Amino acid sequence: MAEETPPVDEMHYEQLAQDALRGVIRAALERAAGPDGIPGAHHFYITFRTRAPGVSVPPDILAKYPEEMTIVLQHQYWDLAPGETFFSVTLKFGGQPKRVSVPYAAVTRFYDPSVQFLLQFEAPIATAILSPTTAEPPPADPAEPADPNAPNVVSLDTFRKK
Repeated sequence: MAEETPPVDEMHYEQLAQDALRGVIRAALERAAGPDGIPGAHHFYITFRTRAPGVSVPPDILAKYPEEMTIVLQHQYWDLAPGETFFSVTLKFGGQPKRVSVPYAAVTRFYDPSVQFLLQFEAPIATAILSPTTAEPPPADPAEPADPNAPNVVSLDTFRKK
């Protein structure tokens, strides 16, 4: 019996789902930016890739957090401006107010500890930022011959934190 090729997800449902969940972040930030601010005991921990396309952080902050950082929106944040594809906010770093702009696509975690709500995202392969140690793909295992008819499978383990 011949092996059947697994179906190809040409709709890219995984990416569609991640984009929809990033809409939850946008909606939460829109509510937090309203006249009443963040309601009740809610507060947000937002982790993002600092070198992702479109991220804007001051150079001194980028030097301290060259790959990823977490910001907290609770009591001391100003000028929260959630947009369609990114948000901007002013936070204090070392007592100095500094503006941060983050595309939703750069967010890797959104956590509201008051209700134990967590969203965690995988970095899209096309926009994943590779560190110098992973900039080159690993060499192919010479013991395994390449099958030109095999499906092209990319392991995300390279991009996961261990």
